[in-house]
Amino acid sequence: MATYTVVGSSRGLGLAIVKELLARDPAEVGLVVAAARSPTQALDEVVKQSAGRAVFVPLDVVSESSAAECVEKISSLQIGSIDVLINCAGVHSWLQGGVALMNDLEYQLKVNVVGAHNVTRALLPLLQKGKSKKIANISSAYGSMTAAESSAFAPCPAYKISKASLNALTVQYALSYKEEGFVFMAVSPGWLKTEMGGEDAHLTVEEGAQAVLRVVDDADSSSNGCFKNIEVPGWDNYDGKNIPW
Repeated sequence: MATYTVVGSSRGLGLAIVKELLARDPAEVGLVVAAARSPTQALDEVVKQSAGRAVFVPLDVVSESSAAECVEKISSLQIGSIDVLINCAGVHSWLQGGVALMNDLEYQLKVNVVGAHNVTRALLPLLQKGKSKKIANISSAYGSMTAAESSAFAPCPAYKISKASLNALTVQYALSYKEEGFVFMAVSPGWLKTEMGGEDAHLTVEEGAQAVLRVVDDADSSSNGCFKNIEVPGWDNYDGKNIPW
């Protein structure tokens, strides 16, 4: 009976992942800690209907003190450990004009990279007591420097840079904690029909959540430090293989 913490769970992919986890057998998923800066009506409803299997915990990822308070609240639940951490919190923006006009790089790095670092290191003692020791950082294929030219059509340089940096952070954690049996992964969830992805996207948010969880479920020591693509039948884009850095 595993305990999951999903960060950035108030909407979009994070909320869909919480729902998918709660749809599983309670013998498999015991508790889902849904962390977000503030709750939404949708998340409140999910928690209310979970029969105690989901708990909302406030968390502002850019604040170290908020991360520490989050740990205190989780510890007060007397669960003792966390088995899986999924870092979904993130921001995105579009840019009109050349990259020299980019003026939100610092903010996106703070949320998308430093935020994941704040959360991971704060929760690390609880993760060290867990059985699975899996951490999935939700990244993007846009963060691939090898494939940068293929995504040049998308004018979101700050987002791309921040996801490449998140990938680098993931690798460093993977190297630091592999001897303890941790599995750190960067996972691209595909192009999803969310507020960020828009209605022209390839997959529903439910499909994305299911595919991300399959990656997490299947992960073992060989996945540590990898940049994982989801696998969705019928889509060549989503072949389940590692994405080049």
